[in-house]
Amino acid sequence: MAHPLIPQLEILARPLATQLGYELVQMVFHTNQHPPILRVDIRPLDPEQDTSHADCETMSQALEAELDRVDLIPGQYVLEISSPGLDNLLNSDRDFTVFKGFAVEVALDPPYKGKALWSGHLLGRDEETVALSLKGRRVRLPRASVQRVSLSEAETD
Repeated sequence: MAHPLIPQLEILARPLATQLGYELVQMVFHTNQHPPILRVDIRPLDPEQDTSHADCETMSQALEAELDRVDLIPGQYVLEISSPGLDNLLNSDRDFTVFKGFAVEVALDPPYKGKALWSGHLLGRDEETVALSLKGRRVRLPRASVQRVSLSEAETD
């Protein structure tokens, strides 16, 4: 469960990240640490670029100034800005673009055509479907049923 301050912090940080040319991927406030740690994962809006140390530093300085200005977080805390790294789960439109052609597994609920787990090569995603190539055959899975799309180690075609 997300910390109750996260929605307010995201409202503050998301437009700032966009203005600086980044996508705010995730925010987590680890209050079980001493001092607590606010971790913010960013990546450049340009899918061809990786997140650099300079990107993290730029976002850190800008966000720190905003957090000091609004004073949402009581007491001391540590601000960490980093890259989200490679996650096996695909969530954003960018993920579906970057990993087009990769082997994926798609979990569905309710199942589609009697199958709850589909494996194939990712062709893309639109408003209504997630498209896979299954041994050269295009299959469109209903996006409303998709519970999880993850990168797969196995070759599927």
